[in-house]
Amino acid sequence: MERDTLSLRLKTVADYVRQGDIVADIGTDHGYLAVYLLTAGISPKAVLGDVNEGPLKAAAENIQAYQLAEQAEVLLGNGLDVLTERKADTVIIAGMGGPLISSILESGKSQLKNVTRLILQPNIAADHIRVWLMANGWKIIDETIFAEDGHIYEVIAAEPGDPYEVYSVEIPVMKQHWLGPVLMQTKNFAFRLKWERELEQLEQIQSQLNRAANREKAAEKSEEVTRKMTWLKEVLNE
Repeated sequence: MERDTLSLRLKTVADYVRQGDIVADIGTDHGYLAVYLLTAGISPKAVLGDVNEGPLKAAAENIQAYQLAEQAEVLLGNGLDVLTERKADTVIIAGMGGPLISSILESGKSQLKNVTRLILQPNIAADHIRVWLMANGWKIIDETIFAEDGHIYEVIAAEPGDPYEVYSVEIPVMKQHWLGPVLMQTKNFAFRLKWERELEQLEQIQSQLNRAANREKAAEKSEEVTRKMTWLKEVLNE
């Protein structure tokens, strides 16, 4: 499979796979990422797992079409359960919400003992992933944010290590979880676009809260919204 046939989202994920790594693609969907990594000679072997039979059947067909059956296992299973008694150097979980990715990592922690890299691509709520990584001894080695087809995506790569190494002691940890400790340093176009949109939404929410009938409940929510608005104004004006 040629690299050009992949979406920008999957190309970006693929760029974080180290040469020679055995990969596990959890929630593989049609298996395009694994097919590319194998045909390009980046990975010698791959485990493709999905909880849904339909996409997994399509992945199996793609593996057969590219004559990769000896290099790839296509397995029906929940999350990291497919790695039971199997080896993977890198685990990829892409195309899901941050809370679901975090849940998969938490439920499958026992399968991560020999894994040396995580490549995670949340569609929303990446902060849940960063919280999990910090709590479980994974250091963020890089992050990227980009736009494709009207959507903004983030990719987080992590390895075992000191989670605090990449975090600034001068910035609240919660703020860095939310915005991304690496992304805050680069602040590219996609980063600014995402958080400018978020700031506009928060301003609308704040306006609604100011008109709410239940003042006590609104005040609590307003405090959180105000804090986030302050954070965004700080980072966007730096």
